[in-house]
Amino acid sequence: MKILVIAPTPFFSDRGTHIRILEEALALEKLGNQITIATYHIGKDISAEIETKIDVRRIRRLLFWYKKLEAGPDWQKIILDLMLIKKVLFLARTQKPDIIHGHLHEGVLIGFLVQKILFWRKIKLVADFHGSLTGEMVSHGYLKKGLKWFFQIVERFINSLGDWAVVSSWENLATIKDARKNKESVEVILDGTNLDSFNLKQDKNELRKELEIPADKFVVVYSGGLVPNKGIDYLFRAIELTVKQNSNIFFLIGGFPDHYAVQFVRENKLEKFVRVVSPLNYFDLPAFNCVADVAIDPKNSDTNQASGKMLNYMSAGLPVVCFDKANNRNYLGEGGYFCAPSAEGITEGILYLAQNPQEARVKGENNKKRAASFSWKNSAQKIDEIYRKVN
Repeated sequence: MKILVIAPTPFFSDRGTHIRILEEALALEKLGNQITIATYHIGKDISAEIETKIDVRRIRRLLFWYKKLEAGPDWQKIILDLMLIKKVLFLARTQKPDIIHGHLHEGVLIGFLVQKILFWRKIKLVADFHGSLTGEMVSHGYLKKGLKWFFQIVERFINSLGDWAVVSSWENLATIKDARKNKESVEVILDGTNLDSFNLKQDKNELRKELEIPADKFVVVYSGGLVPNKGIDYLFRAIELTVKQNSNIFFLIGGFPDHYAVQFVRENKLEKFVRVVSPLNYFDLPAFNCVADVAIDPKNSDTNQASGKMLNYMSAGLPVVCFDKANNRNYLGEGGYFCAPSAEGITEGILYLAQNPQEARVKGENNKKRAASFSWKNSAQKIDEIYRKVN
């Protein structure tokens, strides 16, 4: 089938939203589908990193000064999305896709408009919701309370769109179902992982030598967005509390943008205990995670997003310290240390696993086994079935 994917974002960047878009597309391509991705004018060239026939088509560079790659709202995205409507309309007219697959709320709305403009083509729309639009804006501190009600109305309308909808987390399922006439036209399609990429030639000690981390340190890793709505405030506070109680614990932090993390390390004189790697190439992520003994996911926002980093932690065979949320328990089972939503809770989890290394190893082994059931191949097969169902 011909699939036109709408990615209203600077695709590809090394973060969760883009990883879901890319890995879904790659897995769908392996099932024989022809994939075109319409996106912004900036982003990494995926063909330089991997072998694929995915056709990435970009809007014109009229906003040549716009170079923001990190997550978060920006008023200039309104202009970019208007330009993206034009691009998607052109591609839908010329390529005649069977399915438009819209990512994020903006992508779904663009897909809906193009679907209605070209109504005689009878193109089907699959909506791929990564989280809550309003929750994301609030978590970035971008939305004032007086306007929240308006965006909630807009979000609910977009939630109702598409011939079928998929959501990336269990936590978002009820919200999307509630907005739709056909309550059965929504399905959870979880983020996946590629276990083969974690079969590394180097062992943990060799990987640590490359990063100049002493072999006897207990290493805690965080790899993901370094912005407030990812929970890094909890993480930073937990680092301070942890190293005061155990000076043998070392923190490895990877992601972007790095200014929050670098400033935190410098101001608190934590250079001996923290290494910041930024930017962290997504394709180097397996080696980066495999350096560690324990991983952290400090996200506690109301965005209802999935946690792709969780699956990468699991694939690396790491136990995960995270907050006690349904989504986290569904992923990790016995492989997580579930704590109170606070820096103190994260600290307690890190110190406990550092003091109980055998239990940490068992949890990590359990996670590695569980990761096998969360593959991008499985996710793509479910999406492919949806395509055929609506078409």
